[in-house]
Parts: sequence; structure tokens; C-alpha cells
Amino acid sequence: MAAQGNIEGQSVNRPPLFDGEDYAYWKTRMEYFLQGHDYQIWSIVVEGDLLVTNEKAQWTDDDRKKISLNCKAKSILCCALIKKEFNRVSACKSTMEMWEKLRITYEGTNKVKETRIDIFVTQYERFQMQSGESITQMFSRFTDITNGLAGLGKTYEIGDMVRKILRSLPSSWTPKVTAIEEANDLKRMSLEKLIGSLMAHEINMERLGESSSRKKHSNALKAEEDKSDESSTEDENSSGCEDEEAMLLKTLQRILAKKKKFQSGRRH
Repeated sequence: MAAQGNIEGQSVNRPPLFDGEDYAYWKTRMEYFLQGHDYQIWSIVVEGDLLVTNEKAQWTDDDRKKISLNCKAKSILCCALIKKEFNRVSACKSTMEMWEKLRITYEGTNKVKETRIDIFVTQYERFQMQSGESITQMFSRFTDITNGLAGLGKTYEIGDMVRKILRSLPSSWTPKVTAIEEANDLKRMSLEKLIGSLMAHEINMERLGESSSRKKHSNALKAEEDKSDESSTEDENSSGCEDEEAMLLKTLQRILAKKKKFQSGRRH
């Protein structure tokens, strides 16, 4: 099955398609779509159909408008569901009943909802940046948790989330965390500004790490060159000594040969 929203979600004229996966994501997008399309239709979804008390034969123009809006709300919701999900709610009488049935199916009863909130809250409270994880990857995990909570009706103040992210950073980030805390009012600081500042610092840390690595590599090469020069000098010295010994040996041999010849001449 195609991933939800890969086609439908790219158009402002068509509702995001729900295929049974990631209900919280679809629910939020569907809410935005309906509100942007016609806020009165969104009201019908969450509050119920617009009431018409007159018999059909006595409908006024206002009654017809209300009925049209009720039908339009139901039509939009049905267009946002694949066949399996449509069959799940097709017997519902109103759009609000359809919406609620989907919510209970995928969020559960209030008891189940509270349990899921507890799980997300635990993940939030224990959240820490993982070893080898980038700021972007860390923030993506953090957003998944906070979005999951928001979908269940549990939200945190921006200032609380800013402090939570700062506390989740490893000890190597302590100087940067201190600098951010001293330079900013954390209650007013946006998440975008915080993440931007942390990403800039991350790039500088990587640059310094590369510079240090290149310096170590350069020092290692220089040490190898110095060692090679010393070895060459030793070889030259050794070769020079060998040449001197050979010359002395030849000289000694000539002296001994002359001495032997001289002694042989005297005997004769």
C-alpha cells in the first residue's frame, strides 16, 4: 500500500488520505485541512450536525444550507479514508460519530489514552541525546514524542521543551549550554532558535575536530620524515666509516708489502 499522504497530502484541494497507519499524524493534518477549508465544517465534525427541525416539505433556504454543510462534512471525511477505513464508519449517522469511532479505534478509550500519554511522558522525561547522534536526529526523535503527546491532548510549554533539550545534551556540550542559558531568556526562546544555535555549534565542533586530526596527521608525517633523515645520516656515517677503514687497510697492506720486499733484498 502506498504511504499515506504521498499523493493526496500534497494538494490543498484534497484531504489527506488515511490508510490505517499513523493515525495521530493523519488526525492533525485532517483537522488543519477542515479548518482551512471551512471552519463551520470542522465545527460539524467535532460538535455534531447543524440542527434542522422542519419537515423536508417545509425546508427553508437556511435549512437547505445547513443540510448541505452536514453532507459536505461527511463527504470530505469519507474521501479521506481508504475502503477498509470507510467500511469501519459507513454505518455511522453523523460526521461526528464517524470521527469519534475512528478516534476510539486508534486512540482507544480514555483509559487507553491515559496509558499512552503515560508512556510518552516517560519517554519525554528520560529523553537524552544518544552517542553518535546529530542535533538534527536528536530533535527529530524529540519532535516525535512531543507530537505524539500533542495528538493525545498533552502539551508542554515551549520554555519547558527548550530546557528539556538543553538538559538532554552530553557533558561535552556544557560550555555551550551555559552560554545559551546566560544569553537568553529560556521562557521566551523558540525551539527554532535553540536548534539553529546548537547546529551551528555542532558544525564548529566538527571543524575543530577535523583541524585537530589534520594537525596530528601532519605531526606524524613530520616524525616519520625526521626518523627517515636520521636513518639516512646514520647510513651515510656508517658508509663513511667503512670507506676510511678500507683505505687504511690498503695503506697498511702496501706498507707491509714494501717492508717484506726490503727484508727479502737484504738477505740476498
